[in-house]
Amino acid sequence: MKSKLIKAFALLALVASPFIGGQAIAADKSLADAKIVLQISDPNPFKQTLVLNVANNLVKHYGQDSVDIEIVAFGPGLRLLFAENTNKGRIASLAGAGVTFSACANTTRNMGKILGKPPVLNSKAVTVSAGVVRIIDLVKKGYTLVKP
Repeated sequence: MKSKLIKAFALLALVASPFIGGQAIAADKSLADAKIVLQISDPNPFKQTLVLNVANNLVKHYGQDSVDIEIVAFGPGLRLLFAENTNKGRIASLAGAGVTFSACANTTRNMGKILGKPPVLNSKAVTVSAGVVRIIDLVKKGYTLVKP
């Protein structure tokens, strides 16, 4: 009886382990086949589309569990991560495939001064203290920097 109980708890732990509080745990990508940081610092809609295309192509090539992609937006490129950017659907789709979107806090603050209020960012964006510093830190961790 005791061994059946232990096996039942072990099976329950195995089945429930990917979940915490009802939410799935993100896959650990520290051992990903490829780690890429994509820089967007250009306000040009063509460049914004291009960086999203590159991320999509990388996910297709490596598979979402084998690649770690972070798009870092700073300077005029932060406009990609504005809540009402025309690419918001693509951003949501890529975020669902594991792509991370980082928004520079310095740029957000400075754009807020120009706009008269802080810009509303896409809900998928994570704010980082400084976009360039984030890129440098990721490169030090083995990420390849790509500037489409």
